[in-house]
Amino acid sequence: MLTEKGPGLLRKELEHFRIGNSYGGNQDWFRTFMMRIGGCGAETACDSCLYFALHMGFDKLYPYDLSEVTRTSYVDFAHLMEKYLWPRMSGINKLDIYTEGLGKYLKDCGEDRITMDTLDGTEPAEAAAGAIIRQIDGGFPVPTLILNHKDRRMKDFNWHWFLINGYDEREDGLWVRTVTYSSYLWVSLRQLWETGHKMRGGLVLYRINGGENV
Repeated sequence: MLTEKGPGLLRKELEHFRIGNSYGGNQDWFRTFMMRIGGCGAETACDSCLYFALHMGFDKLYPYDLSEVTRTSYVDFAHLMEKYLWPRMSGINKLDIYTEGLGKYLKDCGEDRITMDTLDGTEPAEAAAGAIIRQIDGGFPVPTLILNHKDRRMKDFNWHWFLINGYDEREDGLWVRTVTYSSYLWVSLRQLWETGHKMRGGLVLYRINGGENV
């Protein structure tokens, strides 16, 4: 993995949540083999819903006790989310699989204020940087999908969903705070985004109905 540098010109970070010493959830906790190897989409959706519940007042999205999020209740939640974003042979390898699955969960919760747009991974890094800055400035974490990557330093992001919940404008470009596997890491967005492969992932962009499209 890449080594984190010091803060740059402008850093913005969203609040998140901890479960014990874990920064967010962790798919290694899940009860089945398939969810442990392919549950990153469900985990990203769970972390998003918890963020909306804890920090934006969307309480219906987390059906357990918000005053104390435990590892057991988080895992129960993940296996509830599995119904909507279950592991597939090729993984959740398209943005619309995520938006359709999470969209159905939101509908079943009776929550129609949160909607989603997408930014395809074939768009230039500058477009991704602009979208991430607008999302973070608007208070939204950014679900991100990376497929195959030629840079071995990015191996932990291969075929993987995770959240971006911060950005740092540095002299060498935008760096982003990636959240996965119980921790976070600052990485160069350009290095992360430019995978060297034709088939790309992309970003999911949350919005609140009635508000500005961020």
